[in-house]
Amino acid sequence: MHGDGIRTGTTTSKLTTAPLPKPDMWAAYRMRWRRRGLLWRSFRSRHQLSCRVDRTGQIAPGGVVVVMTLHNERTRLPFTLAHYRRLGVGHFLIVDNDSSDGSGDYLAEQPDVSLWQTAHSYRSARFGLDWMTWLQMRYADDRWCLMVDVDELLIYAHHDSRNLGALTAWLDAQGRRVFGAHMLDLYPKGALSEATYTPGQDPLEVLQWFDAGPYRAKRQMPLGNLWVQGGMRERVFFQGHPKRSPTLNKIPLVRWSWRYAYVNSCHSALPAALNHGYDGPGGEAPSGVLLHTKFLPEIVAKSEIEKQRQQHFHRPEKFADYYDAIAEAPDLWSPDSQKFTGWQQLEALGLMRAGDW
Repeated sequence: MHGDGIRTGTTTSKLTTAPLPKPDMWAAYRMRWRRRGLLWRSFRSRHQLSCRVDRTGQIAPGGVVVVMTLHNERTRLPFTLAHYRRLGVGHFLIVDNDSSDGSGDYLAEQPDVSLWQTAHSYRSARFGLDWMTWLQMRYADDRWCLMVDVDELLIYAHHDSRNLGALTAWLDAQGRRVFGAHMLDLYPKGALSEATYTPGQDPLEVLQWFDAGPYRAKRQMPLGNLWVQGGMRERVFFQGHPKRSPTLNKIPLVRWSWRYAYVNSCHSALPAALNHGYDGPGGEAPSGVLLHTKFLPEIVAKSEIEKQRQQHFHRPEKFADYYDAIAEAPDLWSPDSQKFTGWQQLEALGLMRAGDW
């Protein structure tokens, strides 16, 4: 099993490279049936979705598609869509989970979006995974599919000059089906309520700071998935309960198969071999970073709403203090915070790896 990988300041210690033990036959059997169960519930969840606009006939052969689900994200959508269009995304498969802020109307007008709507419980649908897995089964088989939240902006080495088509062609040539990413929380300097943001604005003009470390990573059996924690949210909100701090590793970009299924967001997947394609901070596998723009000023008001909705945690009652702390509009900055300057900085810190592409 891989050992812990620890980041302190700007120094990265690599994960050890000892091979993972293979799961025994009984564990492999259970994982196979677990995957089939996830696919079956995703197939059934199609009845919870109502298609508002179907433009899937426009999906180009070989084009990268994005799949996401959202609730009341009208202010973020213009920039997020523009970011992924710049990266060469050809089509968006989006589930609007009962938005009341105009998100659905805005998305329905976008020429590269196919839109489904549902008022069913996000939490009961495995935090939207059932719906998105169905869309992947139906429309993303044997193509590169990127699963992201609307507040996540994927970047990678040379993303400013080479699009996702170039990246995925290189991954294909390397025989890789997975491109992992570290989720990096960005935040402003000063109280959250003091920042201002205009819809369509680049969030990085407001959220300019991040924690370079420490981060810790370990492998979990039997899936062999990474578990990376640390960073700003642990430092500010979970210092007394570090095991509750958010998981910061994802495998968002996968050459999909209808037989695949994410298990926990896109932190882990089945078949388990997919989880071995990302090594985490300081690892050897090519990887990117998901710039997490959660901490725009609107989060102060949204935290109270999400506390009442109880849709974002398996045990939401345990995270009431987290929402309360955000509602107080804290200053997340510290003297150790680093100002974001670009992908080269993150590669130097070991938070992403270019490989030789």
